[in-house]
Amino acid sequence: SSHTDEREIDMLKDIGVQILAKCDGLPLAVKVMGGLLCQKDKIHREWEMVLSDSIWSISGMPEELNHALYLSYEDLSSSAKQCFLLYSLLPKTAVFFRDEIIGMWISEGFLHGTLDDLEELGSKYYKELILRNLIEPDAEFIDQSVCNMHDVVRSFAQFVARDEALAAHSGETNIVSKLSAQKLLRFSLEEKALESDVLDWSSLQAQKTLRTLILVGHINIKPRDSLVHFPCLRTLHIAFSHVVALLESLHELKHLRYLSLEHTDISILPDSIGKMKFLQYISLRGCHQFVDLPRSIVKLGQLRHLNFSGTSINNIPRGFCVLTNLRALRGFPARVDGDWCSLEELGPLSFLEDLEFDGLENITDSSSAAKAKLGDKVHLTSLFLNCGSILEDDGLIKEEDCVSEEKQQQIEKVFEELCPPPRLENLDIKGYFGRWLPRWMMSSSAVALKSLRILFITDLACCKQLPDGLCQLPYLEFIQINRAPAIKRVGPEFTQSYHQHSPRPSQMVAAFPRLEKIKLIGMVEWEEWEWEEQVQAFPVLQELMLKQCKLKCLPPGLASQA
Repeated sequence: SSHTDEREIDMLKDIGVQILAKCDGLPLAVKVMGGLLCQKDKIHREWEMVLSDSIWSISGMPEELNHALYLSYEDLSSSAKQCFLLYSLLPKTAVFFRDEIIGMWISEGFLHGTLDDLEELGSKYYKELILRNLIEPDAEFIDQSVCNMHDVVRSFAQFVARDEALAAHSGETNIVSKLSAQKLLRFSLEEKALESDVLDWSSLQAQKTLRTLILVGHINIKPRDSLVHFPCLRTLHIAFSHVVALLESLHELKHLRYLSLEHTDISILPDSIGKMKFLQYISLRGCHQFVDLPRSIVKLGQLRHLNFSGTSINNIPRGFCVLTNLRALRGFPARVDGDWCSLEELGPLSFLEDLEFDGLENITDSSSAAKAKLGDKVHLTSLFLNCGSILEDDGLIKEEDCVSEEKQQQIEKVFEELCPPPRLENLDIKGYFGRWLPRWMMSSSAVALKSLRILFITDLACCKQLPDGLCQLPYLEFIQINRAPAIKRVGPEFTQSYHQHSPRPSQMVAAFPRLEKIKLIGMVEWEEWEWEEQVQAFPVLQELMLKQCKLKCLPPGLASQA
């Protein structure tokens, strides 16, 4: 059988060389073909079908229709094709996160699965586009959460979708004439800030069949302008623009599923939003003036995603707990007084996968944190726990006495009650000012974090010690600690991971078995790092960043191990 394997491999090599020749030495075509062949079984019949495909011989193809791209595109399922084409409309210089893109795919009805697993299905298509090299992860963002699309791939996809979709950018002279000449299903526009001839909202109004409208940058919206002209709209994304004038007519969008008004000038949502029964996705990320959510929000039983990150929201209506379809909730304001929704409203939201709290320092009673029932949310994979930072720009505490011991004990108890379920993969803690990190981050009980892959800790004001339960975590890939002025020494507790039952040094397993990157930034008082040569740690470390600290020398363990 090994003889047959060798023959099969030789045949594959021969076919591979011939496919390579057809790519004309274009690196992108080679990458895309590699991505396509990865999806095939490694048997020569499958590869021969790719080699002999009639698409290679189509002559007179427009240059957007690169043969390799066309082959890869034709090999996609019909749902994945739609997802890919929509991706190509996203304005090139704007940042779109994976959950936003998947939200658009869901809203458009591209994903055919049960309501429970739509996000998972979207994730699968997103990964497939990456595997096929049709989109490429942006290295600046962790965990492939942002991708870029190569210009050649983008113009290919826009060419394929040309009959029903148009992606325009400011500075094009003929946008208005294109809009009047064609009935579109999808339109995206990217406006640069300094353009004098900004497009008027009224020039969009003939597009009565639009299902998706994406506008990034300033568009000229006048007081009488309205959304009433877009009865079929399912996806509306407007960013970095003034949109207040449109809010009055928002409820006219009877079929809207996806509403994103990021970095705009809105301060409230209209009460009539309760009539928009199909809404699944609302993002107001970065709307600094936004303060108030109407009571009618509790009527939107289909909501899957709510994002208030970077807003000034201080009021969530009571009864919020009926929104049991929520998968993601970002920027939830932790308040306890008055008529505000308390953390216990989150108790019944058992489908949450992604949860962010803001202002946890406002919680005076840890029992209300317990009522959020984090440990019961078995689907939770990302958790953000934010307090207002007490650090100055130089990374030191603002005033010596600004945090009482009582406040510290209070925040310690609150965090203790926010112990996540064991499926958690991403943990992000900001502004924590307790003296110790919660017990569930420490060695004996770090089982709560057994699936953790990514850890960010920012502005850790008063802790004198890094958490000592991390070194045993089997999947941890990335740690970033940013500004921790109370830490002067990192001792053996950070790297020494004994088998719990047999603490003999000979039984030691390597600490941080999967950690690839660790960034320790702004630990401004850190002087000493103890890690002995014989202690095995960081066997697969690729990147170590140390910035703004007082370390005089690196530990001997680093040179001998990593």
